[in-house]
Amino acid sequence: MHRKTIHKTLIVAMLLILLSSCEPVMQNADQENGTLTVTVSILPQAYFVERIGGERVTVNVMVGPGEEAHTYEPKPEQMKAMSGSAVFFSIGVEYEETWIPRFQDINPELLIIDSSEGVQRISISDAHDHDGDEDNEDEALEAHTIGTDPHIWLAPANGKLIAGNILTALILLRPEDTQYFQQNYNDLFNDIDQLDASIKDTLSQYEHRSFMVFHPAWGYFADQYNLEQIPVQVGGQDPSPAEMVDLIKIAREEDIRVIFIQPTFSTASVEALSKELDAEIVLVDPLARDWLENLEHVAAAFAAALTQ
Repeated sequence: MHRKTIHKTLIVAMLLILLSSCEPVMQNADQENGTLTVTVSILPQAYFVERIGGERVTVNVMVGPGEEAHTYEPKPEQMKAMSGSAVFFSIGVEYEETWIPRFQDINPELLIIDSSEGVQRISISDAHDHDGDEDNEDEALEAHTIGTDPHIWLAPANGKLIAGNILTALILLRPEDTQYFQQNYNDLFNDIDQLDASIKDTLSQYEHRSFMVFHPAWGYFADQYNLEQIPVQVGGQDPSPAEMVDLIKIAREEDIRVIFIQPTFSTASVEALSKELDAEIVLVDPLARDWLENLEHVAAAFAAALTQ
């Protein structure tokens, strides 16, 4: 699957490059040091590009620290900087649908690469659901799919696919650096394997498998490690009073003592739940730049919550 994904991306990217001249691509480089200028949507992507591209790439990030990817709008200076990029790595967050055509308007030679190519996206519904909760069974059946979870980077298995897509694009743009990029990719791939093994070891010992989050960003992580994510917020909406009652019931059944929240969210719903359950509020950041270290930290935080 991994090799097929890279091969497919290679074909698409080659066709895109053949449709444009080589000269504009070569112009999209830092004039002082000759590095390839690359733009990414979110900070975790920058981690992958920097690990693979090393000193031979310069990375611009659209959604910076403390900013929210779901509602982001690029700043004028970022739009100006886009004109100097050879490639934009998309990942499927909401703002891209509106803004990618505008990026191409200001930089017609910009290569667009979907760094999430090959990822099997999971669906999200418009109602709270809980495995094994018979009282909510009818409600769960009536829930409607309202889209797919965009947080694909928050699982090591998907990280491998993202890394492979980025490697393919960088090699196409700078074939003379193929060996350099490939070695960096191999090192990153090995690190992801070690991360995966470490997380499995950390989480496998707990019979209790449920954790509660405000914003449902950790679905892919939960799927990979056989956990259950219980979200407070669904479809971007805070829970209704009836849903709050259900969440309190679920949390008590699962003996949940921790509610995870990301730094860019602050809500009265979490405060109310925390007070009602005597639960601790713990920050976990789905958009941290150091992707590898962050997933290690999050796994440890989830493990600590499962033991309480």
